[in-house]
Amino acid sequence: MKAQDLILKHAPMSIQNIAISLYNNNLYRERHAGVYKKMMEYYKRCPTISPDEVREEQQRKLADFLHHATENSAWYAPYKGRRLEEFPILEKSDILQNLEKIATIKEDQAIIFCTGGTTGSSMKVLYTPADIQERFAIIDTFRATYGYTLGKKTAWFSGKNITQERDLARGTLYRDDHINKIRFFSTFHIAPRNFEAYWKAFTDYAPEYIIGIPSCIVDLCKMALDRGLHFHGHVKAFFATAETIHAGHREVIRKALDCPLIDQYSSSEGAPYILECPHGSLHIHPLSGIFEVVDENMQPAREGEILVTSFTTYGTPLIRYRIGDRIKLAADDFRCSCGSCFPVAEYIDGRATEFVVSVDGVRIFIGNICNSTKGVQGIQCFQISQHSREEILVKMVCSNKFDIFQELKFKEALRQRLGPDMIINLSRVSEIPREKSGKFRVIKNSIAI
Repeated sequence: MKAQDLILKHAPMSIQNIAISLYNNNLYRERHAGVYKKMMEYYKRCPTISPDEVREEQQRKLADFLHHATENSAWYAPYKGRRLEEFPILEKSDILQNLEKIATIKEDQAIIFCTGGTTGSSMKVLYTPADIQERFAIIDTFRATYGYTLGKKTAWFSGKNITQERDLARGTLYRDDHINKIRFFSTFHIAPRNFEAYWKAFTDYAPEYIIGIPSCIVDLCKMALDRGLHFHGHVKAFFATAETIHAGHREVIRKALDCPLIDQYSSSEGAPYILECPHGSLHIHPLSGIFEVVDENMQPAREGEILVTSFTTYGTPLIRYRIGDRIKLAADDFRCSCGSCFPVAEYIDGRATEFVVSVDGVRIFIGNICNSTKGVQGIQCFQISQHSREEILVKMVCSNKFDIFQELKFKEALRQRLGPDMIINLSRVSEIPREKSGKFRVIKNSIAI
């Protein structure tokens, strides 16, 4: 068991908070070292450059990135001197099975990320420190337009399992990073029976900003509104992660918290960014990478699946990566009133709000479900079908690395999320079909709550 797991399981809450604060502070120092300051200045200037300068800079970054990939990756070596459209489409299965050939660095040189992933398989990617520093420069520059900087009082709702069973009785469903002023809330226990503990912890903390999974906070806000409660603090912005935002989400957040819900698109494996401006447009960030929109025949289209080429994945180059999400581009003549020349997506159709219902009626959303594969070897993809609250069927496409020990680890991770009373049936299959739309569904839920 890892040291952090032992601390979370056995140490007093005050010690846990100190450990979380020190761990995060060290993590943030690494992310803000190296090229971070240089990249912050670079991305702050981006909104002021002309369309011609954007196109020229994008092509320069693309040329540097493709040269690096073909010089340092065995997977891409055969494509030296080729144009982007001549590179093969990169599938998730390629990364799962051929990471050593694709990556340009060794694990001992890398910052390793394991994704949960909304296609149902855990995937490991290797970042260079500069990759991570540049990615945080992009996101920090974006959030700064709404007044956010690290150290502002923030409530963070993510898929990390930070609480134990004893916390349910105590109502301490959060942990505090005192150094950086972040309260991390568990997203596994948001249910009517725990509402008062969550609402008190949230309102007492009175955050300036919220970051996290939108459906979790929407559920909490719906419970508050049903009880005639409103938050009397002042949240300046809620930055959504991991899920698609729907119109209903924005309305609930506005009524309960009176704050804007801000959309952003990327991925743990390193996709380029789509970021919502203060005027409400979803701007594709052309200096973070390239989005190719294609139809079912992989031909260019205005609406369809996206292939991403990311300029911040020098460690594990993502070139024409089939990420599994869809977008629709705005009309060519659309001009956002914010003044940016960056292209605009009309909508993003990815990471939809899907959930499994626990035996006692709690909705466990897709972001938390997909995190159950982190650290589990051999699962290429999985799909959960639910027809009753008491039982689920988990279909899995597995490699020979998925042995009895990995099975126990996966089942235990699911049980942590779904509760001890859920019947979990695992079934190995050779293939799980995609939907007619071409998308893969991790969760197929046919019950109403």
